[in-house]
Amino acid sequence: MRGTKRFRLARPVAAALGAVLLVGGLAACGNSDTGGAADDGKITLGFSQVGAESGWRTANTTSVKEAAAAADIELKFDDAQQKQENQIKAIRNFIQQKVDVIAFSPVVESGWDTVLKEAKDADIPVILTDRAVDSADKSLYKTFLGSDFVKEGRLSGEWLLEQTKSATGPVNIVELQGTTGSAPANDRKKGFAEAIAANPNLSIVASQSGDFTRAGGKQVMEQFLKANPKIDVLFAHNDDMGLGALEAITAAGKVPGKDIIIITIDAVRDGMQALADGKFNFIAECSPLLGPQLMDLAKKVHAGEEVPPRIETEETTFTQEQAKEALPNRKY
Repeated sequence: MRGTKRFRLARPVAAALGAVLLVGGLAACGNSDTGGAADDGKITLGFSQVGAESGWRTANTTSVKEAAAAADIELKFDDAQQKQENQIKAIRNFIQQKVDVIAFSPVVESGWDTVLKEAKDADIPVILTDRAVDSADKSLYKTFLGSDFVKEGRLSGEWLLEQTKSATGPVNIVELQGTTGSAPANDRKKGFAEAIAANPNLSIVASQSGDFTRAGGKQVMEQFLKANPKIDVLFAHNDDMGLGALEAITAAGKVPGKDIIIITIDAVRDGMQALADGKFNFIAECSPLLGPQLMDLAKKVHAGEEVPPRIETEETTFTQEQAKEALPNRKY
């Protein structure tokens, strides 16, 4: 204190001031429970996106932004540019800003426990979207919203099994994997391998990451074609890598969809067009339109409601004729 002189408030003034402080204290307690900086009735959602590596991801970002606006949720958006360190930094920024809810699509599965513990300690609920984490502590996040990647890989493999059931000789498959260490890359590879194991004639002769990008798909497919004189099937973990591979296959003098069967996952518009044109042969859908469901979950976890630990999106598969039928009304 700067001086020793004391002041005594008159009793009515002191009582009024005490009431104001009490109300203010209660309001502050309410804010700390939700993690928000100010209780204006509007939820603030911090969302860290993987990046913009594909048409799927662009559609996913658009869905999240449009749904937030429609739900009157304030969105703090961050693009991690496919780097885990950027996502960890963004999540810590969200914690510092005292957002109400954090959601993110993890670049890779591992290495999240520390920052998720920080969010938990700050009483900010976390929602995983599109991609999961491999943390053993399930209390670090409220729920996962997204696809069953193992199922997508399995459906792709089962379709190939049906198409090659009469094959008497070896069927050589090359695989364009997604980003190394990511949930969709790990799970789609697993599901596909489990399915094709039912036919010993089917074998993966080369498998490498194209990082979910069109450029990566083209570059790796060029390497596959040089190293493997006989390729019967390409399994690409997403449409964009498959579209890049089309360029490499065509440049090598082969006909995509005929000389090499092409199976992809996602069903974005460019991929669906390639399927309708006969350049792709089969696509397992992975819907990017998660925005409305995410906003609904954000409201529920902010209100303290119980939500299922895993919520899967409804998806299907497409052949050429089905793609032709679906394309006119395709939203992405």
